[in-house]
Amino acid sequence: MASPAPFSRFEWMIAWRYLRARRSEGGVSVMTWISLIGITLAVFALIATLAVRSGFRSEFVGTILGANAHATVYSHGEVTDAGLLDRTIADYAPLAEALSAVPGVRHAAPLIKGQVMANRADRNAGVQVYGIRAEDLAQVPGVAQSEEAWGDLGRFDQGIAIGSGVARSLGVGIGDKIKLISPNGVKTAFGTSPRVNAYEVVYVFTAGRYDIDSTRAYLPFAEAQSYFNRDGVADEIEVMVEDPEAIDGYVLPLLTAAGQSYGVWTWRDSSGGFLRALEVEDNVMFVILSILVLIATMNIVSGLIMLVKNKGRDIGILRTIGLSEGSVMRVFFICGSITGVIGTLMGVVLGCLFAIYIDPIFSFVNYAMGGGVWDPSIRGIYALPAELRLGDVVSAVSLSLGLSFLVTIFPARRAARLNPVEALRYE
Repeated sequence: MASPAPFSRFEWMIAWRYLRARRSEGGVSVMTWISLIGITLAVFALIATLAVRSGFRSEFVGTILGANAHATVYSHGEVTDAGLLDRTIADYAPLAEALSAVPGVRHAAPLIKGQVMANRADRNAGVQVYGIRAEDLAQVPGVAQSEEAWGDLGRFDQGIAIGSGVARSLGVGIGDKIKLISPNGVKTAFGTSPRVNAYEVVYVFTAGRYDIDSTRAYLPFAEAQSYFNRDGVADEIEVMVEDPEAIDGYVLPLLTAAGQSYGVWTWRDSSGGFLRALEVEDNVMFVILSILVLIATMNIVSGLIMLVKNKGRDIGILRTIGLSEGSVMRVFFICGSITGVIGTLMGVVLGCLFAIYIDPIFSFVNYAMGGGVWDPSIRGIYALPAELRLGDVVSAVSLSLGLSFLVTIFPARRAARLNPVEALRYE
């Protein structure tokens, strides 16, 4: 007579009968529920954390790349007759064209940078002014394609564009005028006097990062050259590439196109420390939550050990009527595995729903706590982000199912090796 195939229908039937057994019948339904809830919450926490981690990194990198250059080409500088190091770029136009010709480069534009004081009535704010051409500003997605913007970017040559945080600090809107005050202004026989110019606010943008929105302002390139005493020169060349994540591969071609007197500074160089800290934190959190999943799956072991103890008589009878050790082992393996599978699926559903509806959930939490739960001046971004990735979900499911199957093997083997004679001796 041929042996039944592994995981036959009768094995599933016996396992399902044991899982549904009441306490009075020797079942462990309470322990099963505890195991199920524990695994569900552990998988939910793992997926939610992975989603927030992915969303935070994407939001951080996206806002950096949306409002800043992917790479900056700067001059190593020349020593002037006065003994000062001059880092300005005189041939910025041909240099920008040469950089634009590098394969993979989307755009290259000359830039003027300076820090000044912005003033409106009795309000002041420190701002970093970027001098840029109108056609080049239109290539900056965080500014030109801002989700929350006011005014007309087409009038940029007639005024100034400022971040929403700057506008809020100064209490200005479209059509108002603000003063820019620079200590390095007009040079006279009596020294350098501060330069004060008034500009009309023609555009207000929200780049998505609090530190950018509260400090950034854009002036027309020619006006910035005049205001910062950069006549005929630029401070640096900003470069936008097709694949910012692969920016390290663009460094050598950019250096080759620029020449030996220039250097390249990428967005990874400026934010690399923070990104490395995020990566370390991600790995640590994954390990900690993996331990949480392991602890949850250990409840399966407790439940199965109790089930094996309570079902010793049944095991003896099953072995007596011809069930092999393998069949008994598979019965109890199915009991534990079903708990792990159902708990994992429920955790995945809850985790995915959390990631999808994180905005209304966070709004409710913020309302319940009386507001002020998320401070953008500290966090840097305006809301808690979450990005659901297939790889994160697969990692969580694989970890949970793998641990559930692994821990189930040991009590299942114990049940299979139970001596039927010993099990039925006192029956």
